[in-house]
Amino acid sequence: MNARVTTMLAVAIALLGVASLPLAEAGPFTRREARQQKRIAEGVESGQLTAKEAGRLEKEQAKIEADREKAWSDGTLSKKEVGKLTREQDRASHRIHRLRHNGKTQPGTK
Repeated sequence: MNARVTTMLAVAIALLGVASLPLAEAGPFTRREARQQKRIAEGVESGQLTAKEAGRLEKEQAKIEADREKAWSDGTLSKKEVGKLTREQDRASHRIHRLRHNGKTQPGTK
């Protein structure tokens, strides 16, 4: 139960950080990260994701965010950087879906 609370807190903090950015500045990558964070949070809340699964997904989202920030560090995104970020987010999205529907549930949830 404690790991679940910790994960939920981490998701909430991440969502607040992303939501505080103006959408014009955020761009499609940040909005997609926010949607993926929401999907992770919903999976934890519903019990579809175990604490271990949610932790792995959170770590992956943190890496994508770090890669995005690094790519934007020069003020522009090259086609190569856009492709890399898109691939990372596509893989993360598939992983979120796969883990939410793998039949494992968090003990103590519906």
